[in-house]
Amino acid sequence: MMLGFDISYFEAKYRASEAVCQIIGPATPQGFADYCPRFVQGTFTTVEILVLCCLIGLVVAVPMALARVSSNKWLSVPAYVYIYVFRGTPLLVQLFLFYYGLGQFEVLRESFLWPVLRDGWWMGVIVLSINTSAYVAEILRGGIKGVPEGQVEAGRAAGMSGMLLYRRIILPQAFRIAWPAYGNEVILMLKASALTSAITVMDLMGQTRTIFSRSYDLEIFVYAAVLYFVMAFMLTYLFRLVERRLKRHIAYP
Repeated sequence: MMLGFDISYFEAKYRASEAVCQIIGPATPQGFADYCPRFVQGTFTTVEILVLCCLIGLVVAVPMALARVSSNKWLSVPAYVYIYVFRGTPLLVQLFLFYYGLGQFEVLRESFLWPVLRDGWWMGVIVLSINTSAYVAEILRGGIKGVPEGQVEAGRAAGMSGMLLYRRIILPQAFRIAWPAYGNEVILMLKASALTSAITVMDLMGQTRTIFSRSYDLEIFVYAAVLYFVMAFMLTYLFRLVERRLKRHIAYP
């Protein structure tokens, strides 16, 4: 059943890439048009990885940020170590350690997790999610610290409990404060996702390297750079739109 789903999914993605290339192919240089389906498929994979790792990373980052600002050392110290380790080591090293290192443990190779852990795509998503969660947790920590103390005290005076205070006052404002920095982190993660090609993932960079190994045409990397630029531009525009809406909401509640 799962195999059938995978085949259907990849077939649908292939057909979608063919349809896109039929539309944009005539307007692109010949060097790009010759390998257009591969470029489009790689772009789809890059977007998939980016969306998943950002969603998972954000879910992990919120409790990490709350633990980081907690006065309880049993919560703040492990969160600090987690953030420091994954922010302080290169992402490529993390990818290699997880993808190649976990296979050294027999208990993992014989576990039900092994089909996921041996797959480069899933390991890329997992490692990028962990990495970005550390950065986003620190960004959110700064946002939480930036919430005016007077508003926090007003919430406490109104009888709000700790969780209610965070849900209604602290976290909404922390997200608004942290939004520009979070947008930068997402764009950095888009570019960092190219490293997953080093663990056999056929994202945009993986497809580009495969095409180059056949054509030896450096122009191929120019096309990849343009596609990354377009994705980064679209993300930047999207985040700025949301940022303007947030500012209007603050100015005119």
